[in-house]
Amino acid sequence: MADIRIRKRKRMRNKEVKTLSSELEEVMGVSVFTEDDQVDFAESSDFNLLFVGNDILGMMFGEKPFLTVRGIIRYKPVKRYVTVDMGAVPFITNGADCMGPGILEADPSISAGDLVWIRDVRNKVPIAVGVSERSGEELIKKIPGKAVRSIHNVGDKLWKSGE
Repeated sequence: MADIRIRKRKRMRNKEVKTLSSELEEVMGVSVFTEDDQVDFAESSDFNLLFVGNDILGMMFGEKPFLTVRGIIRYKPVKRYVTVDMGAVPFITNGADCMGPGILEADPSISAGDLVWIRDVRNKVPIAVGVSERSGEELIKKIPGKAVRSIHNVGDKLWKSGE
């Protein structure tokens, strides 16, 4: 188990799960948790986490719910994606921010400040979650500079806690 500290884990009520699920469904474009799933809310050292069973599949960034990389792999969302070229993948999986020139495509509905997930161009596999610094149209223009600030990626302590 990685060095992520989890405190105050408690089961969420069906009403809370339904509200959270509808928020995530609107953001991600796919249905996620159902009322039958046992969803727990827990505080941790970096984010508040959402457990489905014993898997960390969601997180709260501020007040915004979003899926972790494992949650994205499980539910396969169709919105809020940013696709990067293969040259950017090793940097992003090591925790680097996503730079504008490495972006090949992005969901046009993204606004600056939105949580987004980053995927590689070859396999369309999620590699990170971050906060967009630009809108979807600006991301596609490959403007130099930071485009997405990384907050969680494959290989970090949140990812390793699920192994």
